[in-house]
Amino acid sequence: MSLANPNYQEKTSAVVCLVINAIQYMPLTVDRNLDPTTLVDQDSVNPVATKAQSITEWLAATQRPKKGMWGIGAHYCCIFGFLKAGAMSSSYLPATTESLALAAEAKDPSEGISILYRVLDDPSSSPDALRMKEQAITNLTKLLTDENRGEDLRSLLTQLRPFFSLIPKAKTAKIVRGIIDSVAKIPGTSDLQIALCKEMVLWTRAEKRTFLRQRVEARLAALLMESKEYSEALTLLSGLVKEVRRLDDKLLLVDIDLLESKLHFSLRNLPKAKAALTAARTAANAIYVPPAQQGAIDLQSGILHAEEKDYKTAYSYFFEAFESFNALDDPKAVFSLKYMLLCKIMVNQADDVGGIISSKAGLKFIGPDLDAMKAVADAHSKRSLKLFEIALRDYKAQLEEDPIVHRHLSSLYDTLLEQNLCRLIEPFSRVEIAHIAELIELPIDHVERKLSQMILDKKFAGTLDQGAGCLVIFDDPKTDAIYPATLETISNIGKVVDSLYVRSAKIMA
Repeated sequence: MSLANPNYQEKTSAVVCLVINAIQYMPLTVDRNLDPTTLVDQDSVNPVATKAQSITEWLAATQRPKKGMWGIGAHYCCIFGFLKAGAMSSSYLPATTESLALAAEAKDPSEGISILYRVLDDPSSSPDALRMKEQAITNLTKLLTDENRGEDLRSLLTQLRPFFSLIPKAKTAKIVRGIIDSVAKIPGTSDLQIALCKEMVLWTRAEKRTFLRQRVEARLAALLMESKEYSEALTLLSGLVKEVRRLDDKLLLVDIDLLESKLHFSLRNLPKAKAALTAARTAANAIYVPPAQQGAIDLQSGILHAEEKDYKTAYSYFFEAFESFNALDDPKAVFSLKYMLLCKIMVNQADDVGGIISSKAGLKFIGPDLDAMKAVADAHSKRSLKLFEIALRDYKAQLEEDPIVHRHLSSLYDTLLEQNLCRLIEPFSRVEIAHIAELIELPIDHVERKLSQMILDKKFAGTLDQGAGCLVIFDDPKTDAIYPATLETISNIGKVVDSLYVRSAKIMA
């Protein structure tokens, strides 16, 4: 039978289709990097496409009818779909320990990342394969973090969404939070973290994953607060607090209340900050709180007490926070220690700063932060404004850029100014204000205003002679001991009279 005979056109189509079907199931060697839509005439690379293309050209040359042409053309398109699927399926690696070991042994991190991506492409959904994929995700996250590839981590979360439907929700939450934490380790990714959290909130809402959504929203609120977008963060927290309280999730409620306290403190709303912190402590007392979280509560308590000038209580809270963070090797330990030293300086115990720094716990955190506090303590001990200003200039990042320390710098400056003025006027009974201003290297009007304030606050006894431009210092008046003794005697007589009155009232009754 001649296939070119027009009398056998229908049979020709049937035979050609059988031939293509036979070719379709021949073993293929597909290059992973080859795009199936741009195939070339290479039998060794893609024999199916080559044979189908040859048959199509033959049909056109022999003027086959449209029905046969359409049949072959449609089959040709099916073959391309088959080839594309074959290329994709052949690009993955099986999710086994051998594949993970191959990625770990890769000399180049990029090669290891490529291998792990191929492991995740494995279509198998067996329990062992899923377990290996979870390990591959962990390893891939670590490699991408080490390479500072934040956008790739973001894309990874989107790519893994079909995989999340195959594993328990608790494992999904662990993976998502782990990837978000990894992005946070990459410097300069604040905007990326906010965008990533917003994407995950939308996805969790669509998938009705309430547990995960609440935690991602709490993380988003913290990021917004760090970015100084306080109104948006407060709006997000207000709804989240009500929702979590209805569910009575104590552990998450502690985090949210603590975050709300920090947010109100940033907005200088101390009453609401204290109320939120009290709510966090109340929730924490009902459950076991991890040491890191307890340390964060103590740290916030110390900050609020320091804001109220109760430095002794603040010191005790900072000490508790320092012990918690130090046991966990948390970087926040150095900030707790720094605020402890600040409290010592503010209560005029600057001499204790050197001892704390040279202790076993303090030596572990020697660095710019502790050096800055030591410089301030030295300036405070010597009552030297000049040394204080030098410390501010040399350690600007550690002092002025720290929001907690910066809040107390003005108070500390006033304290140092008062001590410096007291040191200068100690030898005098009468001194010109211009001379004091020259010695302290400050404007005359500023010094005069401060001296008048100190006299009113009874820091020392004296008066300002503005006509002569002089300060007159009086000797400290000695209290006569007879006056307190007289008052005590009168008080005792009053108690005796009251007692006699009560007894007489009972007798008369």
